Amino acid sequence: MKKSTALKIWFMLAMLIAMVITLSARAEEEQVSIAEDIDDEEVETVSSLEGQGVTTSLRGASRFLTEKPRAAMTCDKYPRVCHAKGSPGPDCCKKKCVNVKTDKLNCGMCGKKCKYSEICCHGKCVNPWNDKNHCGSCNNKCKKGSACAYGMCSYA
Repeated sequence: MKKSTALKIWFMLAMLIAMVITLSARAEEEQVSIAEDIDDEEVETVSSLEGQGVTTSLRGASRFLTEKPRAAMTCDKYPRVCHAKGSPGPDCCKKKCVNVKTDKLNCGMCGKKCKYSEICCHGKCVNPWNDKNHCGSCNNKCKKGSACAYGMCSYA
């Protein structure tokens, strides 16, 4: 292989890596974080500034210098974090956001674990292998007269 071809390949790889780094930095900036002391007035102020074309991000500034150190936000101290977009669930169990209607480790209430073969449907532990109302998955009800076997209705 010629030196010029190898140089072109190296240059293309360097450009690709730079593009990936740039795109990942943008995606990181677009993510919404929950601030400890944010209220509706602050959100309205930031929204109005953005609408006027004022930059509200600290692009180019070092994170080390711009962010003040703070303790991790846990739902036992800040229950609102469980209602934020992207949260695993609206309920708080052992300082973690969960959904007690679907969480196998907190089914119906904190700490109630389903058995190995069971899943959590609407806060109740059920066995999807033989439950007529939850055959194979939650809310998969078998037709009248058919049975649930091995997670399938009318298996035979």
